[in-house]
Amino acid sequence: MSVPSAGGRGAAVPALFSEPWQGQGVPGEGRGALNEGRGAPYKEHGALDEGHGVPGAGQGVLDEGQGVAERWGVPDEERLARAALTRLVEPGDQAVGRWLRRMGPVALWRALTGKGKPPPGATGDRLAGCALRATGLDPAADLALIARCGGRFICPGDLDWPGQLDDLGDTRPVGLWVRGPAGLRMWALRSVAVVGARGCSDYGAHVAATLGAGLAERGWVVVSGAAHGVDGAAHRGALAAGGATIAVLASGADVPYPRGHAELIERIAEQGLVLAELPPGAHPTRPRFVLRNRVIAALTRGTVVVEAQFRSGSLVTARRAQQLGRSTMGVPGPVTSGLSAGVHELLRGEAVLVTDAAEVAELIGGIGDLAPERRGPLVERDLLDPVTARVLEALSARGGNDLREVARGSGTGCDEALGRLHELLALGFVERHGDRWELVRPVSPSDGARRGDPPNRGNRVKGLRR
Repeated sequence: MSVPSAGGRGAAVPALFSEPWQGQGVPGEGRGALNEGRGAPYKEHGALDEGHGVPGAGQGVLDEGQGVAERWGVPDEERLARAALTRLVEPGDQAVGRWLRRMGPVALWRALTGKGKPPPGATGDRLAGCALRATGLDPAADLALIARCGGRFICPGDLDWPGQLDDLGDTRPVGLWVRGPAGLRMWALRSVAVVGARGCSDYGAHVAATLGAGLAERGWVVVSGAAHGVDGAAHRGALAAGGATIAVLASGADVPYPRGHAELIERIAEQGLVLAELPPGAHPTRPRFVLRNRVIAALTRGTVVVEAQFRSGSLVTARRAQQLGRSTMGVPGPVTSGLSAGVHELLRGEAVLVTDAAEVAELIGGIGDLAPERRGPLVERDLLDPVTARVLEALSARGGNDLREVARGSGTGCDEALGRLHELLALGFVERHGDRWELVRPVSPSDGARRGDPPNRGNRVKGLRR
């Protein structure tokens, strides 16, 4: 089953989920489909203000390759301002978030580029740094570039903006550069993050790929960071199962990182979604990886960690998910492995132990998403009533017993024991030799048993006990 693409190109993507985000509602809840006070869709705002380096008529740059969800949202000027801010400031800057909330994106853009009154509390160094970055700033060119890459720029207030990102407060992304045909908001409604060590073991890679495939088969969108190790294995598992996956990058959406995953990231952009807070052409830095993790934590319903050392960005993601009220899960590993140490520490806290996709879905899913009950194999002895089972246990594995010994060992009378022994004889558990009762002799492959011989139930039952 498929639904039309939110990207406006007619591509088909899996129809995954339609109910509101648990506890979040839909993006813009409480302020209407459009931002409060705007009252009109973005495409009706007309030409942009002069002096912003963008043609005032036509606005083909913004419209090209973008779907209805992006066109009916914020005004042109605000979209340009937010696009410019992604070049002027670093992701997750709390001071910028406060300024955005108080001033709005257009006023903040002008303030940081020297065209307006400086934001309250802004230092001279901060303003000087923004002035350097503002040199050659051309947000319209960035929007045109992402459109040529088959992408778009989504802002808070767009219909495709995932409302759960608002839980980040003043560290919420200024906007998201997105590549891929699907609708981000709808996919994020039923998504789970699978993260872990870059230098994972074969065990970790297998578990991550299996989780990715299993979650995809159950209709969940697998979100990760496209890094080596667990991230890449989770993405590949979801893709191999024909499912949906989202890669959240610490670089620009058009800059594949790590380079070794360029082909994987391109495949995700074709079949899923690639997200970035940074503008086109931006390269990752160590702090940007850590800040990227908060987006993964907030975007998804829960985070699963597969292998992580004590100092691991995956643990940052999991703990941020806990702070945001999301489910946090961990897959256990060998206690002798340093790659399991971080996960086990997480499991000693508020994280929940999971071993497969069914258990993940049970934890973060809705009514009916129940993992199968885990039980050992059922053997014939399990079907015996308690008294008969005690009589069976009273028989020695070597040489057998007479009736009195069986009665004494099972705590029954001789008449009761005799009746139970005859039941066991009929069921094939025991055999009688004169006055002695013996367990049926175990059959080994060397005894020449042939296909079609009757099963020797007594042997298997008693053998399991030993």
